[in-house]
Amino acid sequence: RSAEEMKHMENVSGLLQGEHLRPDPAAGREAVAAPGEQPWEMIMDKKHFKLWRRPIQGTHLYQYRVFGSYTDVTPRQFFNVQLDTEYRKKWDSLVIKLDVIERDVATGSEVIHWVTHFPYPMYSRDYVYVRRYCVDKENNLMVLVSRAVEHPSVPEDPEYVRVRTYESQMVIRPHKTFDENGFDYLLTYSDNPQTVFPRYCVSWMVSSGMPDFLEKLHTAALKAKKMEIEVRDYMAAKPPESGGEKAAVAATDGTRGPALVEYA
Repeated sequence: RSAEEMKHMENVSGLLQGEHLRPDPAAGREAVAAPGEQPWEMIMDKKHFKLWRRPIQGTHLYQYRVFGSYTDVTPRQFFNVQLDTEYRKKWDSLVIKLDVIERDVATGSEVIHWVTHFPYPMYSRDYVYVRRYCVDKENNLMVLVSRAVEHPSVPEDPEYVRVRTYESQMVIRPHKTFDENGFDYLLTYSDNPQTVFPRYCVSWMVSSGMPDFLEKLHTAALKAKKMEIEVRDYMAAKPPESGGEKAAVAATDGTRGPALVEYA
């Protein structure tokens, strides 16, 4: 599904690049959704990326989608930097804690505990999520997917606000090969930060914070490229491309702590 979404957004991007030829520029403000899908509203159009959003039905939240390109770093470096938790502690100043809680050798799935600063005056948030990745050499794609889970080793901490709804999918398509500069990427993301702030405030934070994060990620990948820091090569230790999500199943014990409602 991630590969199909990537192909669709590549087609959409091609249409939008010709937007200046249209008599009505506003016609390009919405990304053409796949058949049966709710359309995406473009909210940011920069040189290296475009950002869309659409409301999640039945909630006050949005799902976000970023489509962008880089030409000065390789897909392998960009991919590895995202996966290397130890390196992220060095380049992402918002990280308070980032640890691998559990790994499943058969599938390569990992359960991560991530604690991050939120803008003042909000409390810090913590996430427990399972992530899994795949390198599809036949179709020249790299995919990294994450979603929130629960894990008995990481109970709620009263110091942080636990984010229970979180999903992220990153697809990377090299312009040539995994080890040559240049690639397109598609990031689809949603979470519920559980804040009492109005939706427009949360929307502003996400729409401004996401480009900042991607630029920090890009800079970190450039440093890794220049060998200023050693980054683990996850492609070399690629997990099997089939099998059950044992880590995801093991990480869900079906219990939930008390609901947290009155906080920022």
